[in-house]
Amino acid sequence: MTAVNVNTGEFAWRVPLGVTDSLPPDKQKTGRPGNGGPIATASGLVFIGATDDSRFRAFDSKTGKELWTVKLGAAAHATSSTYQAPDGKQYVVITSTGGGFLAAPLTDDSITAFALPGSK
Repeated sequence: MTAVNVNTGEFAWRVPLGVTDSLPPDKQKTGRPGNGGPIATASGLVFIGATDDSRFRAFDSKTGKELWTVKLGAAAHATSSTYQAPDGKQYVVITSTGGGFLAAPLTDDSITAFALPGSK
C-alpha cells in the first residue's frame, strides 16, 4: 500500500499489504493480491481489508505503521465503511465472504464492526 503526499506528489510511505501464511514467519510480509480500497478517518487511521489473507488492518496515516490486524473468517474483498452511532461512538465495518475473481475460498458471510478508540 502506498501513500502519496498530495502537495508534493512524492511517496509519503509504502508498506507490503498482506502476508503469506505458508512461508516462515520472518518471510511472510510479501504483500498479497487484493480487491478493495482503504478508508481514512479524520483521526489519522487508514483501514483496509482487500487482501486474500483474510485480514483487516489499521495503519497510521502519517507513518504507514500497522497499528493492528485481525484475522477474519474469509477475505474481505471490499472497502470498509465508517459510521457514528447516535451515542457518538464511531465504528468501522467490514464485510468478509471470500470468493471474487481472486478465487479466495468462500468460508464466511459476515459483517464485522469495530468501535474506534477515543470516540464517545
